[in-house]
Amino acid sequence: MQNTHKISVNQLSQSLLEALINDADLLNLSVIKHSAGATIIDAGIDATGGLEAGRRIAKICMGGLGQVTFTQNFGFKNWLSGLQVTAKQPVLACLGSQYAGWALSHEKFFSLGSGPARSIAQREDIFKDLQYKDSAQKTVLVLETDKIPPLEVIEKVARDTKIKPENLTFILTPTRSLAGTVQIVARVLEVALHKLHTLHFPLNQLIDGIASAPLPPPSPDFLTGMGRTNDAILFGGFVQLFAQCSDEAAKKLAAELPSCASKDYGKPFAEVFKAVNMDFYQIDPLLFSPAKVTITNLSTGNSFFGGSFNEDLLDQSFGA
Repeated sequence: MQNTHKISVNQLSQSLLEALINDADLLNLSVIKHSAGATIIDAGIDATGGLEAGRRIAKICMGGLGQVTFTQNFGFKNWLSGLQVTAKQPVLACLGSQYAGWALSHEKFFSLGSGPARSIAQREDIFKDLQYKDSAQKTVLVLETDKIPPLEVIEKVARDTKIKPENLTFILTPTRSLAGTVQIVARVLEVALHKLHTLHFPLNQLIDGIASAPLPPPSPDFLTGMGRTNDAILFGGFVQLFAQCSDEAAKKLAAELPSCASKDYGKPFAEVFKAVNMDFYQIDPLLFSPAKVTITNLSTGNSFFGGSFNEDLLDQSFGA
């Protein structure tokens, strides 16, 4: 992660956040003040939200370093709409900002936080590997939740970031909403990079990447909706990574990176989740990755391929 100390994901995302708030009415978002003083952006709880809101939230989640675009003619029989994701400084954008790694809970409230605030709080071990820390006077955190966070969660984020609650913004994106669906599927590149890290591939050998995934229909049922957003990546996601490494390392990565390399591959995610009594930690962590990968070795010009799409499981998951 060369020169990332010169980059502030909080500064880069702040103008995107301000524009999101200014366009709240156009995007069917609701902006309110929490009793703690923090700004709350509702993108699908009581507010309607929408596709464009989700796309813009995804860019904020990537710390202003990502590009998220809608695509069509995706290549599947029934699912022709999707997302394409690229990023400047992909490791920083995806793992240093977008990854949902900050666990926040109080009594019955639980959510994983993602976005620029993570890089200030430094509450996750991954920042030791990234060797990146940001600072700012204002910050934003994206929560995949259908509940407004309680006072205790706001206060914890304020303590951990050392930022006053009135300078904190929380964007709430329920899985059952259109905005929530978009911002989760927009993690297709991040999912690939997180598995790259899990496989202990040297992050400094990754130069760039581009990823895509089909857009699933949301479901009013939480478990079904969550399953669909995961399955969009597991069975329909594609990533091409550009690295500088040996051909042996690139070939090995192409074989190990796809979701089909996991022992838990083969059923819609909702079924896998139910089978482990809804305990994420019982699921093979190697499952979370795109369906199909291309690894291009810039050192030799050779490319290596792994995985395959599974449209039958997409249809089963998406309710075709």
